[in-house]
Amino acid sequence: MIKFWREIIVPWGESDPFGLVYYPRIVAWFNDTEHELFRNIGYPIEQMIEKNKTTFVMGEIQFRFIGPAAYGDRIMTKISLEKLGKRTLHWVYEAKNSNTEKPICEGKATRVYAQIQMDGNLQSQLIPDYIINAIKELENFDNSETAWGQ
Repeated sequence: MIKFWREIIVPWGESDPFGLVYYPRIVAWFNDTEHELFRNIGYPIEQMIEKNKTTFVMGEIQFRFIGPAAYGDRIMTKISLEKLGKRTLHWVYEAKNSNTEKPICEGKATRVYAQIQMDGNLQSQLIPDYIINAIKELENFDNSETAWGQ
């Protein structure tokens, strides 16, 4: 299973004074982590959109807030590929405080591979073999061992 993490520093305005992270920001943390994974395997999302008029769109998402993250905190966001479908990627997400290792949030999401139509609508497509192969080559990839103490 692919596991990929990245560390972020919570910017000003992403949580309230009590460390409650605004829900859309949690989604953005994991979206950005997933995009970084795709950049690392050679298929940046922005290039998929520009060159092929394709992208992975959010099909379903579920997150649970667990603990605080305040301005300036160092956070590790981690995504793990749970399942690779013909048209979908199923991710499991976690975020922990880098210093205390206390959990901040967790969740799951399903991404659907889609073609951007001329009228702007989306049409689900089979994930191309070249992307599936790149993902399968990373099947046992885990850049989180040192950061997550696994």
